[in-house]
Amino acid sequence: MLTIIDKLIEFFKHSYRTDQFAFWLEMWSAILVITGSTILTFTVLDPRPEIFIPFYWLGALLGLWGAYRRTLPWIMLLTGYFTIMNSIALWKLFS
Repeated sequence: MLTIIDKLIEFFKHSYRTDQFAFWLEMWSAILVITGSTILTFTVLDPRPEIFIPFYWLGALLGLWGAYRRTLPWIMLLTGYFTIMNSIALWKLFS
């Protein structure tokens, strides 16, 4: 009988085997968004958008690309929205 950990490991292995490039896009997307979120969490009283917004933007963009490769329309909609919103934030922040 498979445990939850075994099922999770098998899930990641299956994801990697089905499309290695999409797997790494998604992995880096998660790492970047988690990093941006961590920065925001620890700077919430004095936010540093010039640091965390680029992390969010790149994470959303890589997530969108990964969802496109795997043909996941709802994830494409969500990450596409985040990519657009973070693109606007980047433009407003640095223009």
